[in-house]
Amino acid sequence: MSFYKSHYDVVIIGGGLAGMTTALALQDSGVKDILILEKHNLPGGLATDYVRNGVEIEATLHEMMSIGSKEHRLKVGKFFDDMGIDIDWLPVPECYRLVVPGEDIDITLHEGYERMAREVDAAVPGTYEKVHELMLLCRRVYDSINAVAGVSMSKLEMLKKHPDLVKTLGYSATEVIKTFGLPQKAVDILTAYWIYVGNPMDTLPFTIYAFLMADYFTGSYVCRGFSHEMSLKMQKKVMDNGAQYEYCQEVEKILVKNGKVYGVRTKRGDEIHCDYVVSGAYPNKVYTQMIEPLSEVPEGAIKMINGRRLSVCPVSVMMMIEGTPEENGFYNYSTFSGETMDTNKIWENYSNLEEPYNYITTICLNYANPDNIPEGYTQVSITALVPVSAFKDVKKEDYLDLKRRLASEMMERYIQEVSHVDFRERISEIEISTPMTISHYVGAWKGSIYGYSHSMDDHVVARLQMVNEDKFIDGLEFAGAHSIDGDGMGPQITNGRAAAKFVLDDMARAKEGRK
Repeated sequence: MSFYKSHYDVVIIGGGLAGMTTALALQDSGVKDILILEKHNLPGGLATDYVRNGVEIEATLHEMMSIGSKEHRLKVGKFFDDMGIDIDWLPVPECYRLVVPGEDIDITLHEGYERMAREVDAAVPGTYEKVHELMLLCRRVYDSINAVAGVSMSKLEMLKKHPDLVKTLGYSATEVIKTFGLPQKAVDILTAYWIYVGNPMDTLPFTIYAFLMADYFTGSYVCRGFSHEMSLKMQKKVMDNGAQYEYCQEVEKILVKNGKVYGVRTKRGDEIHCDYVVSGAYPNKVYTQMIEPLSEVPEGAIKMINGRRLSVCPVSVMMMIEGTPEENGFYNYSTFSGETMDTNKIWENYSNLEEPYNYITTICLNYANPDNIPEGYTQVSITALVPVSAFKDVKKEDYLDLKRRLASEMMERYIQEVSHVDFRERISEIEISTPMTISHYVGAWKGSIYGYSHSMDDHVVARLQMVNEDKFIDGLEFAGAHSIDGDGMGPQITNGRAAAKFVLDDMARAKEGRK
């Protein structure tokens, strides 16, 4: 007996944050006949957790952005409120601590542009005005990017309304920051977040740097019940609104005829017909493996995926440790540490597996979510975000030894550079994830978690301008890290809403054409 109806308006491949957001946004506009097919047995994709010996362990790297306070909601927080999804958001205590002993850097920065500028000035005297000015520029660019999303605008009109965005387009973060004349130590302090998009500062578009800085220093949040609670609440709302959500149902093929989607086929053999498919699977996989027949894939689609570089993937060590955070040498929620802040050198180091990683990020959840951690324990993750190419030659027989070595080296670096407390004998639970882990559980192409790398010619503004040119098959849209925004959980909400808008716009055009 089939699980499925004979026809759906929309089939969504993948029940991660972007896929569920797409469903919620479609439902909010009256589209009810929706099917979500999820290959895993849990919703949320990477926004999930797992249980070891009765203890819940967060599997997500970091926090949610664009939430805002109850009194002043930002776009992501407002979306959850508008959808009737009640989440208890907990503010994180700081943006980050940066520890680079070789460069005499040990500083903690907090939200708020003025406060952050004062903190940098305390470490590098005489920099307050320039740092504050830089942060205000970041904010203006951030606001402009949000304003132009989904809006058709001439170049002259964009220049008039968004001059700072236009003036900084085409320049790297290094090039724009250099115009402020800041000492190198101050620049290094302001560099920590570059790794979250996986581009050295010399090639990272300033627009992306500005977006990250403005978003993080406006304030970030975690869900009291961990990210899995957020995913469960989204899934419940989607189903309460009438969508069908099926677990352990992997889509193998997207069915296309005469350049138009007409359905999907699951791994177990179910053929399901629909008008639209929204794919959480990467275009790389869709256009090379999933379209049936492959002759329906336009040459332009292949050129597109061949011309884009995948962003970073994680090597992450997640631990439950006996004792309090302070007893184990963890003193902050978010800590970046390493031997240098030369991002070109860090990136070169990340590109191989021979030397210990020289830059890591550490998250101690106790400081943001203490009530969800068993008393007397520390829950922490240590992560390096590396290019997918670093793991391309790993052999199966070497895999377990490799990831254990990487985990050991990352713990050693944190102990030597930051904590000076050896917590290793007190570890009660440990999990080590790699790109292979990510690929296995959520199907991300080669384990990439942030989609396509933001480069000088492939960044969020360019993607917004090219969005219509990247449509190769009628009725097929994409929602996930590989879509317009990329880079973390908050952007998946944005990507899901964008996918829903594309579907709704096409539905409206089709309806108008029938009149």
